[in-house]
Amino acid sequence: MTKRKIHVTDVILRDAHQSLIATRMRTEDMLPACEWLDQAGYWSLECWGGATFDACVRFLKEDPWERLRTLRQALPNTRLQMLLRGQNLLGYRHYGDDVVEAFVAKAAENGMDVFRIFDALNDVRNLETSIKAVKKAGKHAQGTICYTVSPVHNTEAYLDQARAMADMGVDSIAIKDMAGLLTPAVTADLVGKLKKNFNLPVFLHSHATSGMAPMCQWAAMEAGVDHIDTALSAFAGGTSHPPTESLVAALHDAGYDTGLNLELLDQATRYFREVRKKYHQFESAYNGVDTSVLLSQVPGGMMSNLANQLKEQGALDRIQDVFEEIPRVRKDLGYPPLVTPTSQIVGTQAVINVLGGKRYDSITNEVKKYLQGWYGKAPAEVDKELQRRAVGKEDLVDERPANLIPRELDELRKQVGDLATSEEDVLTYAMFPDQARAYLEQRRDGTLQPEPLEPVPAKGSGGPVATRFKITVHGESYDIHVTGANPVSENERRFFMTVDGVPEEIHLASEGDDSQSGGKSGGRASASKEGHVTTSMPGNIVDVLVKEGDKVEAGDPVLIIEAMKMETEVKATIGGSVKGVFIAKGDRVVPGEVLMEIE
Repeated sequence: MTKRKIHVTDVILRDAHQSLIATRMRTEDMLPACEWLDQAGYWSLECWGGATFDACVRFLKEDPWERLRTLRQALPNTRLQMLLRGQNLLGYRHYGDDVVEAFVAKAAENGMDVFRIFDALNDVRNLETSIKAVKKAGKHAQGTICYTVSPVHNTEAYLDQARAMADMGVDSIAIKDMAGLLTPAVTADLVGKLKKNFNLPVFLHSHATSGMAPMCQWAAMEAGVDHIDTALSAFAGGTSHPPTESLVAALHDAGYDTGLNLELLDQATRYFREVRKKYHQFESAYNGVDTSVLLSQVPGGMMSNLANQLKEQGALDRIQDVFEEIPRVRKDLGYPPLVTPTSQIVGTQAVINVLGGKRYDSITNEVKKYLQGWYGKAPAEVDKELQRRAVGKEDLVDERPANLIPRELDELRKQVGDLATSEEDVLTYAMFPDQARAYLEQRRDGTLQPEPLEPVPAKGSGGPVATRFKITVHGESYDIHVTGANPVSENERRFFMTVDGVPEEIHLASEGDDSQSGGKSGGRASASKEGHVTTSMPGNIVDVLVKEGDKVEAGDPVLIIEAMKMETEVKATIGGSVKGVFIAKGDRVVPGEVLMEIE
């Protein structure tokens, strides 16, 4: 009797580290394991897309396209797979069709084989262009169902979506359970009906957060699933995925064939176990079973990144309040599945609601665009009063949003100019203009520096001669590196210190001297009266909308700040005349500073 084949995709090079160490694994730490991974017998390896593109440019100072080319060379015998957000590609907005077509073509040209394509709202109109582009490139187009739980999400709705994707010509269908919300019974029902109604391979991608994923995988296999996503055990469990090795062993004894070599998997996982220690500073606090996800529905990657972002803002103690606010915001927005970019849209607004002290006192630009229809059709009715407050008298978008976006690739080429040395650079700029410009300038000037990694504490050492640590003052994080604690006398020591890589003199402040307290940034004063415009979250100034002498009304937007990858308008606290503007585009700001003064 021939054993039924269950194909396995490992997410060790993308979703596993996105979920557990905030997407920080560097290419140099992937390459030594590639020989084992390439020989192990996987159907595919997910290694690109999702948040990896953003993390490469923003934090690691790597060229994401070079990562793809390097992995293609290191994994010649295995399909490479990526996660693509449909019309959002890898950014946080919809792009013109010409950008989508160019991005897919370049990804295929640089070595991508399988494109898992999803839309955060399960609006199939937003999948059409990318599916066509993948098919044109001769690659595997996988249509994806983002699984979530709400009053309007059910098996029949998911089957309708699968039918629409099948009509678009997808090569397979994936169930993407990003928060670990699937139950075994629902899994068996959905997989069984997908296999019955469509002559297409079915993939299951389920995070381990709630503890049900291994049960769901087994139910899916009994219902006829063809492919399962797993993660090598070094990066499995918690908000990541069930372990590859355990599934392989269980399937083998149950009479299934995975074609995977456990000895090679063990070599790779022992290597990644050591690599994980290198990134200990980014470890998610949520690396065990967390059944609260059944209420908050916060997916794995969102949970670890949200915790990291709140930590940087000095507000990690409010994370439970944020988790409780997220379902309320989600209901107001018509129950979008929590997956990028809607997870970021909902999560950031929830943080602002909690830290600002008043719900929707400040509404992000992305929430406004969402409520206007620029991301597609919400699964359910949105809160009409919130929509009115956010959108005002502007028109709502009822058609496919990309129909209203003109071709933009030529304009993007002009904007980035000589900084781009390839078409890939132009596409990187399209995804993240500000971060890409900074990256490309640093690359040109030879000043690229990835964020520093804290050293792994040595066992049994008598104390290091160099110490690196992070401190957070008023929500602003600083990397401190202290070296050379040389005795000068019994009462004195000489220290050499760098702050974020910049040498600094150490000043010992006398009691009562707050000159080193961190209460100011960029020489700005602390907000102390009603006319002082400030922010409740640290971030970067994206745009300044007024100048000195301008007249404003209370509630008028005066500047735009980027915080947690989302843009938010900061509004005038009173009506009057702008007396002073103390920030410029690109400045870093922290809560409590006077950014503008209105008189």
